[in-house]
Amino acid sequence: MVCINFFRRGIIMPMIIGEIRRYLRDNNSIRVSRSLRDIAYKALSAKEKLSVLHNREPLLSEIASEIGISDKQISDALDAIQDPVSLYEPIYHDGGDPVFVMDQIGDDKYSDEHWIEDINIKQALQRLSEREKKIINLRFFEGRTQMEIAEEIGISQAQVSRLEKGALITLRKYV
Repeated sequence: MVCINFFRRGIIMPMIIGEIRRYLRDNNSIRVSRSLRDIAYKALSAKEKLSVLHNREPLLSEIASEIGISDKQISDALDAIQDPVSLYEPIYHDGGDPVFVMDQIGDDKYSDEHWIEDINIKQALQRLSEREKKIINLRFFEGRTQMEIAEEIGISQAQVSRLEKGALITLRKYV
């Protein structure tokens, strides 16, 4: 009898819902802040409400104005609650070899051409004299000026300029 009275008064239901939410929050593979998660749930609730009201999928701007939060915040919050996807998750399979998420991710910084270019530059640098190597290293890898290099090596700025120009011509020939 006591339990029924708690249900009628609405005391037990919020506790159960709170426990379920806490379990789902604490046992997720990626930690998302409570405030971000709350924004996402408010956005999903507003989306459902607007869908029923307008008989169509609401725009992000409509959802944002409904709950008074910027489009960017809502977008970030909705992205944060998405389940993670494995890089080895197949996204396409036509009976042959499947295409995985990893196959669709590009890396321009560490592409094959980049590695080949690095190797070519290293091989070309080997063809320079020690003085030319030092000038190229100080000038382009450490960002020094010709005057700074001249002072460090003990030659004039004009000599540094001539040596740098000759080294660059040699590098271009081999790269």
